[in-house]
Amino acid sequence: MSTPATEVVVADAVIAGVAARAAAAVSGVLRLEPGVLGLVGQLARSGKQLWTGVESAPSGGVRIRRAGAWLKIHVDLTVSAGSTVAVVGRSVQEQVTRVVAEQTGVTADEVSVTVLDIEPEWP
Repeated sequence: MSTPATEVVVADAVIAGVAARAAAAVSGVLRLEPGVLGLVGQLARSGKQLWTGVESAPSGGVRIRRAGAWLKIHVDLTVSAGSTVAVVGRSVQEQVTRVVAEQTGVTADEVSVTVLDIEPEWP
């Protein structure tokens, strides 16, 4: 008897939550910023959460775009003033790519990072 073929689909909200945690863990990242598009997405997720009673992983500041098998992860964030923006951005790209693949089995074709603000860290 043969085993039926199975398919595992990882939801965009799960990928976004994993990517958000990975990005936030990078040294120099103060916080993720949802931006205007992210706020609209958060409103939609909040409405779904209220309707279904299921809480999704926090993913503000991360947007997921798919086209067939192609996957793009976009991260908007604020970095600390003592950090080098280019170094933090590359580190976020590497960390998000690695952690998303490890935890979900999904490979990101592109990870883009937009630094929306640079802030001093307060003691």
